Amino acid sequence: MADLAIINHPIDPYAIGDILTVAKRFAKHVYVLAGYEDETIIAISRFHGAEVIDTSTTSQLSAFYERILKNPDDTLVTLYGNGAHDPERIGELVEQIRSGYDVAFDLSSISHGQINETIYLLNGRLRPGTSGFLACKCGILRAITADENHPDILGHILKRVKRDGLNVKYLDLYDLRSLFRKYSIGVVVPAYNEELLIEETINGIPEYVERIYVIDDCSTDHTPNIVRRLGDPRVTFIRHEKNQGVGGAIVTGYKLALDDGMDLVAVMAGDNQMDPAQLPRLLLPIIEGKADYTKGNRLISRKYSEGMSRWRLFGNNLLSLLTKIASGYWRISDPQNGYTVISRQALQALDLDSVYTYYGYCNDLLIKLNTFGMRAIDVAIPARYGRERSSIRYSRFILKVAPMIFRGFLWRLKTKYVVLDSNPLVLLYAAGMLLLPLGLLFCAWILVEAVLRASISAGYLPLAAIITLTGLQFLFFAMMFDRQAERSAGSSGIDQGFR
Repeated sequence: MADLAIINHPIDPYAIGDILTVAKRFAKHVYVLAGYEDETIIAISRFHGAEVIDTSTTSQLSAFYERILKNPDDTLVTLYGNGAHDPERIGELVEQIRSGYDVAFDLSSISHGQINETIYLLNGRLRPGTSGFLACKCGILRAITADENHPDILGHILKRVKRDGLNVKYLDLYDLRSLFRKYSIGVVVPAYNEELLIEETINGIPEYVERIYVIDDCSTDHTPNIVRRLGDPRVTFIRHEKNQGVGGAIVTGYKLALDDGMDLVAVMAGDNQMDPAQLPRLLLPIIEGKADYTKGNRLISRKYSEGMSRWRLFGNNLLSLLTKIASGYWRISDPQNGYTVISRQALQALDLDSVYTYYGYCNDLLIKLNTFGMRAIDVAIPARYGRERSSIRYSRFILKVAPMIFRGFLWRLKTKYVVLDSNPLVLLYAAGMLLLPLGLLFCAWILVEAVLRASISAGYLPLAAIITLTGLQFLFFAMMFDRQAERSAGSSGIDQGFR
C-alpha cells in the first residue's frame, strides 16, 4: 500500500469519483490538487474523504510539500484525475519502489493524449514538464521547494530522473506493442546487394510486426541466401528476375501486403538506415486517425540532419521545394526519406502499377496521395548513417526525376482540380506557365538584338518586363490558392508531439 496518492490535473468531474474510490483502497492518504474555482471537483473529492490542496495558493502548496518531505521514505503515487490512468495498478507501482527502484512508471495508459509520452519513454527519452502515472519515495520531491512551487509534481520528478540518473522501472513496456497487435502491420524491405546489412535489418524489426516482405531486386551478391537462411516465419521473400528499381520493389511489397489484408504497411530499407525504435512514431498518427501516410523528416533541425553531406542536404532541400509545388503538400519536406507508413485505405486508393519505379517513387507517391485527398504527416526522425553507402548521385538524380515531378504536377492539376473538382487555380497556373517562359524568351531575344543590332524599339523592354512579371504573379497566386486548399483540407503537417 502507498502512504499517499496525489491526484492532479487534468481532472474530469465525471471520472474523479471512481478514481478516488479505488485510490482509497491502495493509499493511506489521498490528496487532490485543484484550484478553488473547481467547485464540483472539490465537493466530490471531499465527499470521498480526500484532502484538497489549493493549487492557486502558493503558501498552501508550499506547506503541502513541506508536510510530504517530513517523511522522505514514504511512498507516494501520483496520477491524473481524468481517467487516463488505472488506479488499480497503484499496488504494482508501489511494489517496484519497495524492491529498490527510485521511480516506477506505468506505461499502460495510452488514452487521453498519453501516447506521445509513452513513445518518449519507450525510446529511452524523457521530456521535461510532461506527466505520467508513477510512484516514488517522497524524498525525491525535495528539489521542488528549492526550484519552484508548482502543482506539476510529475514534471518535477521527470526532471530529477533525467538530471540525476535515477534507477527507473518501466511497467508494461510491451503494452504499447499490445496496441499495435490489434492491427495487422506489415513491413516492406526493398533490397539490392545488401548482404552486409540485410540480416541486421530484418532481425531489428519489432515483434509486433506481423509480416515482413523482403523484395530482392535482382541482387548479384548473397542477399537472397542470407534472407532464406534466417528462418523468420514472418518473412515473405520475393526475388525479381529483372531489376525494377527501388520503387518497383516497394510496389511489389505493397501488393503483397494488400493481398494479406495488412492494415498498416511500413517501408524499411534493407541497408538498416531506418531505426526500428522510431517505427511507433510513424504508426501512431495513423492509428490515432490524424493521417493516412506518415514519413520521416531529417530536415526539421540541424541535429536530425547530422551525418548528411552539404551537397546531399542541398539536393534534398531543392527536391523538397519541387515536391511541395508538385504534390500540393506544402508543409511536407525531405521527400526522399524512405522511412514511411501507409494505411490500407490509402494504398487501395492508388494505382500501384503507375507508381514511378526509380528512386523518385516517394515524390510520385506524394503527388498521387494528395490528388486523392490523403492526409500526410512528417515525423521528425534523425538521420542514421553507418556502414551503408548511398548510390544516389544528386546531380544525375535531380535531372532524371525533375521531368517526372513536372509530369506528376500537371497530372495532379488535371485530376484534382478538373476531373474530380473544379478550381480556377488551374487557369492561373496555365497562364503563369505560358506567360513566364514567353516573357523570359522575349527578354533573351531583346538582349541578343541589342548586342547584334545595337538598337531595339523602346517599347520592347517594358513589354517583356510586363509579360514576365505577370507570369510570375499568376504563378504566385496559383501557389497561394493551392496552399490554401491544402490548409483547408488539413492534408499535411508535422507531428508536433514528437519534435
